[in-house]
Amino acid sequence: MTTTQPPHAASAGHLSFAIFALARAHRATAAAMLRALGLHPGQELLLMQLFERDGQTQSELLDTVGLDHSTVSKSLRRMQEAGLVTRRPNEDDRRALNVWLTDRGRAMREPIEAMWATLEEISTRDLDQQTISSFIATARTIENSVNERGRKESSRTSRETQGTA
Repeated sequence: MTTTQPPHAASAGHLSFAIFALARAHRATAAAMLRALGLHPGQELLLMQLFERDGQTQSELLDTVGLDHSTVSKSLRRMQEAGLVTRRPNEDDRRALNVWLTDRGRAMREPIEAMWATLEEISTRDLDQQTISSFIATARTIENSVNERGRKESSRTSRETQGTA
């Protein structure tokens, strides 16, 4: 087992470095598995959202996957070129585009579900159920803390900008 040791400059952030190293390793494994399916990282998240509710607008997909607009637009363009989705103007708002799965896109459900099951197996093979549950709860707590900090920073920056305008 190789564990990435934090550099001295990260000595005040051992947990943060551990999260970074874990995310990097997990993302690399997932990316290799996605490449085998002919997908780029993040495209599976968009497909999974469409498996749940086909025909969402690009804005709705943006909100659910938490990626920026340019990343989602680029991914959807690639997915459309690959024949996984189609994009059509919304019937009620011609400025909005709805994203629909093609037959080829719908056929990706089973391989993506199998890939995520394998990734879960790899990730948890040395963990018991209690440890997994505890890790999930801890990860969600950290995620909420980081997101809350981001919202506070964004709000503070917005107030400062408005105050100087």
